[in-house]
Amino acid sequence: MTGRTLAWGMLTGVRPTKLAMQKLENGMSKEETIRFLEDVFGVSPQKAELGCEIAQRERDLLGRLDCKNGWSLYVGIPFCPSICSYCSFGSSPLNRWADKMDLYMEALCKEVSAIGRAAAGRKLNTIYIGGGTPTTLHAAQLDQLLSLLEEEFSFDNLLEFTVEAGRPDSITVEKLEVLARHPVTRISVNPQTMQQKTLDAVGRRHSAQDVKDVFWQARRLGFTNINMDLIAGLPGEDAADMRDTLRQIEELGPDSLTVHSLAIKRAAKFGQENREIDMHSGIEQMVEESAATAERMGLLPYYLYRQKNIAGNFENVGYAKVDKAGIYNILIMEEKQTILAAGAGASTKIVLPEKITLENGRQTSLVRIENVKDIAEYIGRIDEMIERKGEWLWR
Repeated sequence: MTGRTLAWGMLTGVRPTKLAMQKLENGMSKEETIRFLEDVFGVSPQKAELGCEIAQRERDLLGRLDCKNGWSLYVGIPFCPSICSYCSFGSSPLNRWADKMDLYMEALCKEVSAIGRAAAGRKLNTIYIGGGTPTTLHAAQLDQLLSLLEEEFSFDNLLEFTVEAGRPDSITVEKLEVLARHPVTRISVNPQTMQQKTLDAVGRRHSAQDVKDVFWQARRLGFTNINMDLIAGLPGEDAADMRDTLRQIEELGPDSLTVHSLAIKRAAKFGQENREIDMHSGIEQMVEESAATAERMGLLPYYLYRQKNIAGNFENVGYAKVDKAGIYNILIMEEKQTILAAGAGASTKIVLPEKITLENGRQTSLVRIENVKDIAEYIGRIDEMIERKGEWLWR
């Protein structure tokens, strides 16, 4: 009817690999699952193949976890040096909260300690400190948080400990040294683009050279699992810009690479301005060249998700070396294991052993418990945030 062919056909959900995973777990072969995605949902052969390939890889990685007795921890730091124009996350500019950072840390540490008591005896498999930008914390605050995690939790079954360092303008040698002193196994250094004109246009207050400097500082300090994020389709960029960015990233040689297709949401500055942004031209070429670059670097696709209003009806894909895939990222997509979350705006996902019936009559085996996003509210209502989780933990 429209004359357009969409990469993911009529699929609108954010987790297409979850559909493929369900079919594989129910005994369908890879070939049958690919045909199912093509015939029922109109998914292109290339995307159906990609979805199944990632679902199979996810199954292998999840097999390393104890999904019944194990769990994962998310800790949120909702501050950024500045807010990027395309960002819709619930983060706040650091300068607005500089005088409240200690109060936030006090509330956060109280919640982390409460989770530690509730999770005693359970196997902690992964830790993810995200945001926002966790490295907006001062070095001493970062050390305080990491030390608390070591005090409160056993790391005997820990497979992965990620700190999303993120913005190069928030990362210092001192903060990297703090991370290196603790059992952090994976960090992110995220340029989003290596085009200076674009960095300036979207409000990222760092240079492309800053990205390279921080990356090599992390390597010198011994970090052997570094992720980098890129966005395909940023305003003003064409396929040649993306190609140059990929060339520079390939020269650095990160251990994993996450390539996002631009998605503008109402909460983002671009969305509020109703700015006209070309969300289709060149995106397919950018996505294809990103996949080819990842393959040359020896990185395999291991997780995938989509967003509403995503450019060109495409997807976000994580690529990684065989032994460097981000396990927590897979858990977020596949919802196979309980994730307890601390921090403003953090979302706890409790996977129950069997389905329950909610007040509205709907049956579910997954319970979501949201912390309030407003930072002042979180600080003032921290006891309530802790209590919200209590009635559901380890049923």
